[in-house]
Amino acid sequence: MILCVIENIDTSKNIISSAAKVAIKLGKTFGIVFKINSNNLESANYNNEISLLLEKLNLKPDIIQIESSNTFDLVDFCESNDISFLFLQLINVKSKTIQNQLNICRELRIPYLFFKVNFDELHLEKIILPVNFLAEELEKAQFASAFGRFCDSEILILQANDYGSKAETNVMKMIALFEKFSFKFSVEKAQKDSFSVDKEAVQRAEISNAGLIIISASREYGLDDIIFGPKELYLIKKSGIPLLIVNPRADLYTLCD
Repeated sequence: MILCVIENIDTSKNIISSAAKVAIKLGKTFGIVFKINSNNLESANYNNEISLLLEKLNLKPDIIQIESSNTFDLVDFCESNDISFLFLQLINVKSKTIQNQLNICRELRIPYLFFKVNFDELHLEKIILPVNFLAEELEKAQFASAFGRFCDSEILILQANDYGSKAETNVMKMIALFEKFSFKFSVEKAQKDSFSVDKEAVQRAEISNAGLIIISASREYGLDDIIFGPKELYLIKKSGIPLLIVNPRADLYTLCD
């Protein structure tokens, strides 16, 4: 199931439409969770607003649920409901708000996408896949492959400009997977090295007319990450398009279809 988590219904049209479109493309069911500061009156009002919005969008989600912001456990809900892909509405771009969301998502075993309220509906014609020297970069290949196969996405692999060969090796392994299927992909050498290739992907997204960037989350939070925030916080704040984030996990290093 593709799950869409909403906090502000007034700005939710594009994220809901985007999540529903991806669910159809990937052949998945579709669900929505509305997080609110719950009381009976507010819940009743929300039900009316939800019905009107979904009627306007001509959508019938398989799950529609209202949850209290104070008690909703995102990780447990995803595991209990077999969620395979998560859309998260980002109601503001304050560092504290983003970091709180990132902290919640660190235990997820599925990819998650941050969708700002000012974003247009997601388009998947081109996806940027920055690749650095870390082994966990390979985990992103299976998701890029799914977009290429089922959403007709063109995948632009942006290879880090390193002195060593590890980034190139990662790219070659991704190519070996992609060549098993019939979708368009290309490789470009980045100007930046492995430590800045994600940032370069964000900077060139508009020029490339990309609709999505797939990145890996930080493996662990070091002292700098705790004080200044991890790289993904900066990237989310700066990006003009959605970022699909994949948590690095040692038990998911296989390139599976």
